[in-house]
Amino acid sequence: MKTISCVLMGLCLLFFSTGGFAEEKLEKVNANETAIVLIEFQNEMLKPGGKNYEWLKPVVDKNNVLGNAVDLVKKARAKGITIMHVPIWFATDVCEVGPNAYGVGGYVKSVGAFKKDTWNTKIVDELTPVKGDVIIEGKRAPDAFSTTNIDFILRAMGIKNVVLAGFVTNICVESTMRTAYERGYNVFTMTDVTAAGSQAVQDFTVKENFPTFSHPMTHDEFLRLVK
Repeated sequence: MKTISCVLMGLCLLFFSTGGFAEEKLEKVNANETAIVLIEFQNEMLKPGGKNYEWLKPVVDKNNVLGNAVDLVKKARAKGITIMHVPIWFATDVCEVGPNAYGVGGYVKSVGAFKKDTWNTKIVDELTPVKGDVIIEGKRAPDAFSTTNIDFILRAMGIKNVVLAGFVTNICVESTMRTAYERGYNVFTMTDVTAAGSQAVQDFTVKENFPTFSHPMTHDEFLRLVK
């Protein structure tokens, strides 16, 4: 029995480490059943003076993340796709993460990131919400579903296809991707509209983790799928 378990484990590892998923032929998606979900396109991430700006800047610049996001949103709006903004912010003392916060919550508390009603938490000017956009409030955790009503709003609007873009690739984007997948949405992840703290982490997440729970592709590839 132990030998069989080891063999099965080895096969699973081989499958996932070699991109064992069969190539899929994606069907066209309806614009009116699709939402672009923009995660944390805020000054804290993208502008000088933001607490995460220097950390993300190399990957943001190399992959032209902000420029690609602007292009994606402009063309998606023209096609009638819903645009959803999912910013994150905390109280001045970041009390929401608890007194013994660790990991990403501990980091946010230690540096005082994402404080509500400050310049840092404003959505960047390049992606200022317009009439018809939806702003999802209440994000306090990596997963955009866990502390907000985004699931209710998506279902109320008849959205079946969730297109994820934003920050950070291996934290909030990945957490949201996994939940969206488990809740039955058709999930797309934008490989050129996401950024991590290093190119190595970006590449690993996109190559190894994204295909397990989504359809990873560039924003141009996605736009060509919309009918």
